[in-house]
Amino acid sequence: MIQINNLWKRYGDTSVLERINAEVKEGEFITLVGTSGCGKSTFLKLLLGTEQQSQGELLLDGKPIPAEPDRHRGIVFQQYSVFPHLSVLKNVMAARAFAEGRISALLLGRRRREARAEAEALLESVGLSHVLESYPHQLSGGMRQRLAIAQALVLKPRILLLDEPFGALDPGIRGDMHELILNLWHQQQLTVFMVTHDLKEGFYLGTRLWVFDKIRHDPQAPQAFGATITYDIPVGRTERKIYEEIDNQLRPVAAV
Repeated sequence: MIQINNLWKRYGDTSVLERINAEVKEGEFITLVGTSGCGKSTFLKLLLGTEQQSQGELLLDGKPIPAEPDRHRGIVFQQYSVFPHLSVLKNVMAARAFAEGRISALLLGRRRREARAEAEALLESVGLSHVLESYPHQLSGGMRQRLAIAQALVLKPRILLLDEPFGALDPGIRGDMHELILNLWHQQQLTVFMVTHDLKEGFYLGTRLWVFDKIRHDPQAPQAFGATITYDIPVGRTERKIYEEIDNQLRPVAAV
């Protein structure tokens, strides 16, 4: 589905990413870990289309990834990207309208009824059917993140990009969000790329874990070299089982 051939990203004289080569099959769940500032979020922006590579190829189905976001790629950030002045239901309806470029079409008639029905079904799938008319400030952090996920999925994207989406949540809520995102991944047959600072989370959620790091250093020019994928680790049931056991032990402690 995705091919990455000798990918580089520079900002002026600063190299952020260099010599990245990888292939990703449809339906894989890729987790990205590494130190702060090593280019993980920049890589997501390249996939989204809000940034362009400086060198190399980034292909989707054999063609260059479009140079701007489209309905095939949804993204969720750590900070809740919701509209504070709209209800939960209208947040999801508006996300679809903005993406399709026809906000007025959703306000009247058949288009509005269809959009409402789809938004209600999606909000039920993320566990928010009981707060349709509530506003973001009335929701908990975990519920606001569920709303942001619903916004990202409203157009049924093929690729879901997650930029540390659970970093601000406490361990108990994060466990619930892990279950949610895994269920949505299976149900909607998504290809997922997720940045996380938590190695255990990366092993538990992903089918592959990519470690980003710099392998070349120049003390005289610290910005000359960028990060690359230093490890590409396939993840199986054993690693997930270990994480589950650790998570189950931590949840009662977090609750206290």
